Amino acid sequence: MPAVILSRELARQFTDGETKVDVDGENLTVRELIRTLDSRHPGIGPELRTGMAIAIDGLIYQDCMLEDVSSAREVCFLPAIEGG
Repeated sequence: MPAVILSRELARQFTDGETKVDVDGENLTVRELIRTLDSRHPGIGPELRTGMAIAIDGLIYQDCMLEDVSSAREVCFLPAIEGG
């Protein structure tokens, strides 16, 4: 069961200020995790799918919607930083 860590801004908008949310489920991918969060906190899904960097157990992933997170301890959604 991964703990989902959200930015303060997302937490303020969607989870009544809770920055850490636990998600139950087996064989969860990042995509399914986002769907689960969106069903609990309507409107958060589109925010998590765009403009976010995703770290799974401390490693930042690119294009990770199909990554398995069912055994992960933490999944962090962080605002993506654009470089130049």
